[in-house]
Amino acid sequence: MLHRARRPLLRRAQRGVTLFGLLTWAILIGFVAYVGVRVLPTVNEYLTIQRAINRVAQDSPTTVAEVRKAFDKQKDIEYSIASISGKDLEVTKENDRLVIRFAYDKEVPLVEPVFLLIKYQGQSK
Repeated sequence: MLHRARRPLLRRAQRGVTLFGLLTWAILIGFVAYVGVRVLPTVNEYLTIQRAINRVAQDSPTTVAEVRKAFDKQKDIEYSIASISGKDLEVTKENDRLVIRFAYDKEVPLVEPVFLLIKYQGQSK
């Protein structure tokens, strides 16, 4: 009978994720998702304001009061705009083009004493 040569069993390092590693990743991903859920409505509001500003600028109002009134009408239509109003807009004319600028801060509460401050600003195209 032929004897097989015994080969020493090579120990291989175990691969995989430990429970501690799994919990660490779960907490990290959960926190990022939580912040994302809290910030998403403010981003949506910013994009809505930007679209409203562009619509007002395309209509080419002649006075600052008309710009503010037109934005306030857009604000009444778009229920998600709550951070600014027509009086917060800066209206200028550059190279015979109407430019409407806005800027505002938004505080997002994360955990009771901790807030995330986001500074939004934009202008008409």
